Amino acid sequence: MVAKASDVDSTVAAPRPLMAVILRICAALVLATMSALVKLAGEAGVHLTEIVFWRQAITLPIVFGWTLIVADLASLKPNRFSAHFVRALFGITGMALVYGAVTLLPLAEATTLNFTAPIFAVILAMVLLKEEIGRYRWTAVAIGFAGILIVTQPGNATIDPFGVAIGLGGAFMIALVSIQIQDLNRTETAQGIVFWFCMLTLPLLALFLPFFGSAHDASGWLLLGGVGLTGAAGQLLLTTSLRFGSAATVIVMDYTALVWATTYGWLFWDRLPGPALWLGAPLIIAAGTIIVLRERHLARRKTVGGT
Repeated sequence: MVAKASDVDSTVAAPRPLMAVILRICAALVLATMSALVKLAGEAGVHLTEIVFWRQAITLPIVFGWTLIVADLASLKPNRFSAHFVRALFGITGMALVYGAVTLLPLAEATTLNFTAPIFAVILAMVLLKEEIGRYRWTAVAIGFAGILIVTQPGNATIDPFGVAIGLGGAFMIALVSIQIQDLNRTETAQGIVFWFCMLTLPLLALFLPFFGSAHDASGWLLLGGVGLTGAAGQLLLTTSLRFGSAATVIVMDYTALVWATTYGWLFWDRLPGPALWLGAPLIIAAGTIIVLRERHLARRKTVGGT
């Protein structure tokens, strides 16, 4: 549900593009670190359901404490509860898919598949918003699709096709959730968006915990704690970045995550991406960049035309 103009809070932060970009770069680093911890936890035998549960359970008190420091409890009051509920359903689905891809694929490849989110955003704009897509964005979609084919190498057993499908599903959900968060930012606080995401998804995850939870040693709990801490920090950074800049402006900064993912892959798994990723990733990144630049151009032209 999109906010009406009368619902918009007058305290919403004014656009600050540079701040939005810095926050998004920090978010990319923090979330790449979280992905490495998720992969390590999965290799240590922790089930995906339990990883997601503790990710949310640890985030909740952190967000609550952060709220007491930077604002007050009134800032957590939802203005559009139904929008939070929809965001929670889509968000938890996307989280499970993204984490699943990390456990199934090499870290750099899983991260690269997330970069297809702008491509899916174009498709969503056409299907859901009935937006007319011009030749620039269709060209970007074609370039991005070519990059996906190069990275995933269909028919080649070197990369898990199921993992690829999960990763692309996660990217689709990233695009959908980014649109939802940008809309929620019009009437809700950053901490409120994260708080209600945790509050609404934890009970659902708790239902599955008895079936998938298990005992862990100290290293297992440290990994889960690290996932929760980095996840909370990353989510706050992502949400706040969208308060200071539009998704079309800041999402291109997510590409810096590939640098960190490649570094972690080398440090922890002694693995560097093969030629296919280095050939395909630039195409996917180029597609996303074209889409972002075109979105900014169209937004600027619309603003000028309306004045």
